[in-house]
Amino acid sequence: MPLMKLTKMSHACVRLEKGGRTLVVDPGGFSEHDAALGADAVLVTHEHPDHFDEGRLRAALEADPGVAVWTLRSVAERISAAFPGRVHTVGHGDTFTAAGFDVQVHGELHAVIHPDIPRITNIGFLVDGSVFHPGDALTVPDHPVDTLMLPVMAPWSKISEVIDYVREVGPRRAIDIHDALLTDLARPIYDRQIGALGGTDHGRLTPGQATDL
Repeated sequence: MPLMKLTKMSHACVRLEKGGRTLVVDPGGFSEHDAALGADAVLVTHEHPDHFDEGRLRAALEADPGVAVWTLRSVAERISAAFPGRVHTVGHGDTFTAAGFDVQVHGELHAVIHPDIPRITNIGFLVDGSVFHPGDALTVPDHPVDTLMLPVMAPWSKISEVIDYVREVGPRRAIDIHDALLTDLARPIYDRQIGALGGTDHGRLTPGQATDL
């Protein structure tokens, strides 16, 4: 299998490159304005604006007629009419190929923010049987995970849950995402506790930083 390159964008967005093609996950409003531009395919986990920015996604689709999107129904309904045949609705258990990457869909619901707030749908993507991006949920795929994109800080989580999630998934390594709300002052605390208690190699990349997988 060709080498895969992962580039961390701001917040929950990542870019995966392999064989000259690019797959982007969750280019939302907390990520760079051009996060989706240049992608061959885009995956969106759910409708919250820090994961799905409609204007930026439409700009990427308009800029390149070859770009396609895979996402859940709530997002697809907002953009599919304008881009016939290019927006694919998927759900838990589905598999597909996007930009040369094999993708499995895992999960159905967003994590609980508060019992008074209705839960929306959320799906996670396992890419090439290796990299898992769960969106806003602590979904455990029924498949070994090499690299877990770890939602490290969110209104719906606390650090004990993050640590237990890493333990349950048991990846070879965990790389932080969903970190726009985490200040530089607090980062060492998260790094130390997740690194010491998670049971796996834990790291983070600054926006724009890349690593080979």
